[in-house]
Amino acid sequence: MKNFLWLVLLLPMLTAGQDSIRVNVRNPHATIYTHLYFLQSDSYEPKKAAKTILGLSEEKAIEKAIKIKQVLDGKGLYVDVNKIPTNPNYKDTIGYSSYSRYVLFPQRMPQIYVEKIDDNWYYSTETVAKIEGLYKEVFPWYIQKLQKLIPVSGHKKLLGLELWQFIGLLLMLVLGYLVFFIVKRIAFFILRKIQQQVTKNSNIEVNKVLKKLAHPISLLLLVAFIDKIFPSLQFGLTTNTWVFLGLNIAETVFWIYVFLKLVQVVMRIYAEFTERTHGRLDDQLVPILDSFLTGLVIVVGVFRLLVLFGVDASTMLAGATIGGLAFALASQDTVKNLIGTIMIFLDKPFHIEDWIEAGEVVGTVERVGFRSTQVRAADTSIYQIPNSKLSELVINNKGLRLFRRYNTNLGLRYDTPPELIEAFVKGLREIVIEHPETRSDSFNIEFTGFGDSALLIMVNVYFKSLAWGIEQSSKHRLHIAIVKLASELGVDFAFPSTTVTIEQFPEKQGISLKYDINKERTDAVISKIVSDFNKGN
Repeated sequence: MKNFLWLVLLLPMLTAGQDSIRVNVRNPHATIYTHLYFLQSDSYEPKKAAKTILGLSEEKAIEKAIKIKQVLDGKGLYVDVNKIPTNPNYKDTIGYSSYSRYVLFPQRMPQIYVEKIDDNWYYSTETVAKIEGLYKEVFPWYIQKLQKLIPVSGHKKLLGLELWQFIGLLLMLVLGYLVFFIVKRIAFFILRKIQQQVTKNSNIEVNKVLKKLAHPISLLLLVAFIDKIFPSLQFGLTTNTWVFLGLNIAETVFWIYVFLKLVQVVMRIYAEFTERTHGRLDDQLVPILDSFLTGLVIVVGVFRLLVLFGVDASTMLAGATIGGLAFALASQDTVKNLIGTIMIFLDKPFHIEDWIEAGEVVGTVERVGFRSTQVRAADTSIYQIPNSKLSELVINNKGLRLFRRYNTNLGLRYDTPPELIEAFVKGLREIVIEHPETRSDSFNIEFTGFGDSALLIMVNVYFKSLAWGIEQSSKHRLHIAIVKLASELGVDFAFPSTTVTIEQFPEKQGISLKYDINKERTDAVISKIVSDFNKGN
């Protein structure tokens, strides 16, 4: 009897103590725990769960509290109460300013969160206002209609699931396959039309990539379809959690695949565009951009996957920032070269196959990479110039010349008669005019001076081709024509010599060359040489 009296006296105190512990809205952790705890099957007291909602009647608050939990369960959002802050003055620092609120799932369900009102924490007015719309998205109107049409036999359980759930799952898979098949064809048709509008042609290789691109796009729509329909089957929280985690992973992987294929399509279209441009530096940019964009897609995709597996985004960003800073400090030369590469592609001081002079390096540009530029010298050796240094050097780009200038001096003997000098110069001018690889409107061939051992004839011409090999071939033909002209006219090229004057003996005759300066003969020789040159062309 005495023990019974003690029990009667202590029972109200124990009940009040339990309520004070269980029903607690003093911090985010306590509020969310109170809401979820009192809606569990073994502790179901919706009136206590409704105390986490402020400003509504008890009936309305119970309805809102139940729907909040049903939305979370329907989307497979498992609340880990151990990660919820217990600080009553907790501030949400995500955004431009701090708020006294805590968002349960910032990425997947940002509309559901608790906020501090006075000294307590409740579900926010935004959450309460939007929960009806969220509930209708997760459980569409036709679900309630179908639930009423399900016969009693449909609620029989098999392997822990009701019969109507098995039928609904089968119908969802069949409809999903039809959606995938139809959307794949529509997506390929639209992508091909867009590609034809952009490029104005149909490329077989691009079409192959477009077919591969249409496949993951249709899979993405299939995932969206399942994501929309699956909550309607009303599986348990554990099942929904794993199913939606799998769907989110699949969606992320498909998006990575889509962007990788999109990069391929864009790069193929850009490669076709660069092939139509004059310079080849744009061609070299294609593999660099391809590698950069591919790496960017993979990095962002992996980041998204890590977030899905529970890695904190802010912590990962902070670690990436610190790690990136440390990496940048440790690889300053690489960063400088990368910036130099960007400047080279922006300024375009040269193109692939241009002949350049950069400091002590002279040769043909063969490749521009992320870190360095490859230049092949005339002796076929390779120079690897860091792009950071190359961007700072004075570059003489001979490949950008309009024409290749060729200047030389021909030395004639001092005893060459003026008439032959005039005939020789005249013949040279006509040869240059008839030469197919020289500019006939811009050249200079003149008797310019007196050298130590020769009369100097300046030959200044411009070759049309910028290719080094064609220039040498053009020089060869010009030189042969000059030698033939001199031989036919009887003009001799001078050797370095010294003239010594000595007294002439009566019986000795001095050396005196005989030159034929007959004008008719010289004109005939010039005509013959020029005619032969034209025949050779």
